[in-house]
Amino acid sequence: MGILGESLERATANAFTRPIPKSAGAQVRFLVKSEKGSTRAVARRLGVSQRTVERYVKNQIRHPRPELAARLVEEVRKSWQPRVRRRAREAAATTGGIVIETRARFGFTAAPGSTDDSRLRLITQHLPPEYAARLFEAQEAGAEEQRLREIAAEGLQEQYFKDRGRRAQGLHVEFTDIDYVELDF
Repeated sequence: MGILGESLERATANAFTRPIPKSAGAQVRFLVKSEKGSTRAVARRLGVSQRTVERYVKNQIRHPRPELAARLVEEVRKSWQPRVRRRAREAAATTGGIVIETRARFGFTAAPGSTDDSRLRLITQHLPPEYAARLFEAQEAGAEEQRLREIAAEGLQEQYFKDRGRRAQGLHVEFTDIDYVELDF
């Protein structure tokens, strides 16, 4: 997953109403519950044996290896509060839109005689719900990072650089060299 995909996941996680379980045992028990009691399915998700999962459920093992702890947190975050996650995304895609804050290099393809030199810019811009919906749809369809960048660049092009169609009619924006990007609903 790329920088934009991870930022979409973090923005979704900000909508959670309860914190993710802290202990490894509680995290594994949550995963087992979300898999309808199947310790085998959880073992496949985590890349460990079924017996190891059973030991975590019974608190016989309390401290996972660092790489397992990271996978465990990632898997729990993917499954945590699916209805809250869905409602937050629906609200962003239908009414609220999404706010993007980024420091990146923006290059331009414009009419002859104008500059097309790329520059590092810090931009905070609200994008309308249709761009949020397109980002979510692309992410759920398994789109590559480049496709997510194209959608974000198009939104910034129309909203920030073209000022909603009031200027720079022939401008095309390229979104490259992302230093950081934060999204919020």
